[in-house]
Amino acid sequence: MESKAMALHLAASINIPACRKALVKELVYGDRDELFYSDASRYLYVFRYGVISFFGYSEADISQLLSEIKPFCKEWRESYITETMDMELVSDREEAMIDHDKVILPESNVEGIRLALLHLSQSVALDYFEGLSEQAMKETRQHTTYLEQKGKLDIGGKKLKKHIAKVLNINNQISENLYIFDSHEVVWEDLELDRLDKGLKQIFDLKERYRNIKEQGNVIKDNLSLFMNIMDHRESSRLEWIIIILILVEVIDLFIMRLIS
Repeated sequence: MESKAMALHLAASINIPACRKALVKELVYGDRDELFYSDASRYLYVFRYGVISFFGYSEADISQLLSEIKPFCKEWRESYITETMDMELVSDREEAMIDHDKVILPESNVEGIRLALLHLSQSVALDYFEGLSEQAMKETRQHTTYLEQKGKLDIGGKKLKKHIAKVLNINNQISENLYIFDSHEVVWEDLELDRLDKGLKQIFDLKERYRNIKEQGNVIKDNLSLFMNIMDHRESSRLEWIIIILILVEVIDLFIMRLIS
């Protein structure tokens, strides 16, 4: 059976326990972060970080799937981030193989199918986080450009703190949800799955994309740290001036009182 595997970014998060209770399919693997289903030679993978992937479903079936999963999604997104991969299941094959960008698997290798859908899903998640990181970088660059041109910041106080929190949240989500450098537990004792795992990571360029996002996040954090230092210095200067003005007022008041007396 040859078809395209597909992954969609649907939401900010998916309620996995509620989804598990609602979906009436054969659960192959499930924990608090993900659910992997087998459904009459079709496969569905649901992830807590808002991504689902599937193989063997028709367009009508996919629409039905989305309607079933939507009630358990937080911040549902109508415009999906999507990625596909050519995948073929062969009944008389014994080993997994990657032919250019196509994955060929034995029909009986359910863990291989799961691994392929996992990496496809991780790739879509990276697309989403790349978008968030680029937006944060663009906003930070606007502030550094203003600082270069005007010699002062155009952001501070609550607005700066919200921007810092946004960047930290992106980095936290990446660290919590993506395990690009750690091999999935299914490959630890299976050399064939280990080879498939490494090949899939290479196809989707997962490690390099992950590194780029993390490095971009570190650059943004360094910029924001500088902004905080400038803001702290500005606040300190303001406090110093307030103290100086209060002292001057006290001195003038004392001077006037002496003149009067």
